Amino acid sequence: MIQWLQFPKCSVVSTFVECYWLIEKRKRAQSFEFPMLNPDPCGHLIMSPEDQSYSYNFGGNIECGFGDHILFPHLQTLQLDHSSPFIHLGIKFKVGAFYAIKIPGFGHPTLDQVAAVDLQALLAMSKLEVVDLLSLARKDSALCRDNLDNVLVRWLTQFHHDKYGELTSRVLKVIDIEPIARLGELLHCSQRTLERAFSKTTGFTLKQCQSMNRLEAMLEYLYSRSKEEIDWAEVACRFGFSDQPHLIRYLKSQLGLTPAKYAIDRGLTIDVYGGVSNYLHEST
Repeated sequence: MIQWLQFPKCSVVSTFVECYWLIEKRKRAQSFEFPMLNPDPCGHLIMSPEDQSYSYNFGGNIECGFGDHILFPHLQTLQLDHSSPFIHLGIKFKVGAFYAIKIPGFGHPTLDQVAAVDLQALLAMSKLEVVDLLSLARKDSALCRDNLDNVLVRWLTQFHHDKYGELTSRVLKVIDIEPIARLGELLHCSQRTLERAFSKTTGFTLKQCQSMNRLEAMLEYLYSRSKEEIDWAEVACRFGFSDQPHLIRYLKSQLGLTPAKYAIDRGLTIDVYGGVSNYLHEST
């Protein structure tokens, strides 16, 4: 298994891009064949070999295709098909970035969708260049990052945040450390203005974004502990749930699992795309 995450070094690129990531499953690798992908307020541009299939199950609605594609921000947990060997090189965009970038052919906001993308038209990258970049990603993550910076800066230089995007960027710096009701006062604008700007740029509410961030933080916390170490009452308190029953209802709605079931199967619900990394291991 090869897996890494790198952050852009170019300031223009980092305005819109959160990170680059690579995940590859080889023939001898053991992994969950149908893992779950957490709700994610970010969008991803994913580079893959043109004959490699992808499949995302949105609660029974399956989006599938081959090669390069865009995974738009999604508010629900997805099931992936990782039953065969694959490689994905991903560009994880920041929350609200697609509002400024405006992906050709898609209105904003586009949520809970996957779509094929033509990298020649979007980034002026030939099929051979994508193949070379995937090969480089296997060998040198830092050099791959630099190459991605060089490709993206030519494209992203034309885009800029307007007043709504700038306000959303300010919100994102404090949304996980301050109550939503105080954000307007903290950022010196009305709460109504704040809510409208955030919804306009992202397509979802402040509360939905905060909930997705909280779920990711909680799952990362649980990953670092064994089943015996998990105190669900303490977890409920740590992550702002009123009590343990509130946490149980939340996990069942988000993951379809009770805490007891998750303690056993928690590896089945992961963020393999630019997030939690303990996913694959080589067989011995």
